[in-house]
Amino acid sequence: MVIVSTREFRQNLKKYLDLIDNNERVIIQRGSDKVYEISKDIKNDRFFDDPVIQARLTKSLQSYQEGKTSKLDNEQLKDLLGL
Repeated sequence: MVIVSTREFRQNLKKYLDLIDNNERVIIQRGSDKVYEISKDIKNDRFFDDPVIQARLTKSLQSYQEGKTSKLDNEQLKDLLGL
């Protein structure tokens, strides 16, 4: 899966259409509140069609872009997941 801005998508349209032709998912982030998916085959994806999931993805992308994320090492990740 590739996530790009509308500007990046417009500037490199052929590149992303080629990825889609190779069955790659392309997600386009438009502003802070809109997310679009382009795929080669039309199908319903209950996960990505869910407005709650879309809101969480948008919030996560915004946090990442603002530098509000932390990198976890393997031990921290295992602790977080309870492994």
